[in-house]
Parts: sequence; C-alpha cells; structure tokens
Amino acid sequence: MTIDIAFIVEALREISKVIPLTLFMTITPVLLGIVIGISVAFVRIQQIKIVSSVLNFYVSFFRGTPIIMHIMLVYFGLPMLVDSVANLLHLKIQSNSIPILFFVILALTLSAGAYASEIIRSGILAVPKGQLEAAYAIGLTFPQAMRRYILPQAFGQSIPNLTNVFIGFLHATSLAFFLSIKELTGVANIIASMNLKFLESFIAVGLIYWGISIIVEWVSHRIEKRVTAYSKGGFSS
Repeated sequence: MTIDIAFIVEALREISKVIPLTLFMTITPVLLGIVIGISVAFVRIQQIKIVSSVLNFYVSFFRGTPIIMHIMLVYFGLPMLVDSVANLLHLKIQSNSIPILFFVILALTLSAGAYASEIIRSGILAVPKGQLEAAYAIGLTFPQAMRRYILPQAFGQSIPNLTNVFIGFLHATSLAFFLSIKELTGVANIIASMNLKFLESFIAVGLIYWGISIIVEWVSHRIEKRVTAYSKGGFSS
C-alpha cells in the first residue's frame, strides 16, 4: 500500500474551498460566546442569588456534557419549541424554514459561552482587588473600572485559554458533518467516499486543521503581547 501524494494535493485544493465556512462556524460562536461569558462571569461574581444559581447550572451542564449532545439537543429540541410557539400564537413560522447551520452555530455559541465564562471569571478574580479599589478612589464607576482597568488585565491573562477554546471549537465544527453540513471534515469524507481514498483525504484535512491552528496560535501570541503591555498601565497595588 502506498500513499497517493498527488491525491492529497488535489484533496487539499478541494477541501480548502470550505475553509471560509469552517472559520465562520468557529469565529461566530466563539465571539458570541465571549460576550455571553463576560455577562455570565459578572453575574456570578456579583452572586445574584436566583440568577447565579441558574447560570451555575448552565455553565455546569454545558461544560460537563459533549458538544455533539448540545448540537443534537438544539437541532431536535428547538424546532419542537418553535413549532409549538408558532401554533400557540398563530404565527406563520415553520421550523423547517430555519437553516441547519443556525442550529449548529446556536449550539456551539451556548457551549462556548459556558467555557468562556469560566475563563473570564478566573481572569477577573486574578486581578488584585487593589486595582478596583484604586479605580473607585479616583471616582470611576464599576463599569468604567471594569472597562478601563480590570477587563484589559483579565483578558491578558485569559488569552491563552481563550485560544485553546477557539482551537477546540475549530475542531468541534467537524461535528456538523453529522447534520450534512459540508465543512472541512464533511467535504473530506465526501471526497474520500467518492474516490475510496480515505487515508489521503483525512491526511489532507488534518493538515488544514493543523495549519489553521498554528496560525491562530501565532496571532494569539501577538495579541497577548500587545494586551499584556497595555494592561501594565493599570494601577499598582
């Protein structure tokens, strides 16, 4: 048995055509997840009783269960909810008109939010309390102190972990293949099945995932250096 190098090169060309879709399926949930994560982290740090309990359950559930399960729960559960609400309110909305990609991105966003909230929460708690007290001393409000001093430092410490989350969700997009979405893994499997070149096809897609991960890590390192340099402008404790 020999590996067909020429086929790997050809597979790389074909599979690379869906890199934009895969990146969209990664970047969108991670960015939305960070927004959710910041909100969840703030509420949990403030320890608002009922809301904190609900969010603790949310974080525990989504971090403690597989992402494929989140996708399936949203894919099968949300249409039932949409159809029930539409029938109840006599709305002209049907779940079958919603693109499958929406369900995948929603599931990944909810999952990313849970992971991001723990990372951001840890980053905020790692900032010395004296920073917030000093901000209050010069007349800043809590939101101003968070935006100008606490969050920049928290993000500086959180970037490596957020990068790991990004790469993890890049890989998790391959689960969309189960719902017939033609992202990197989906196209690789189609090419493999059509040509009976499974090894070569998955070597090709593996190289693409690896290459994207290397680029993301390099960009992350550059951003971390800039953010860390900026955050050093905070108050000394």
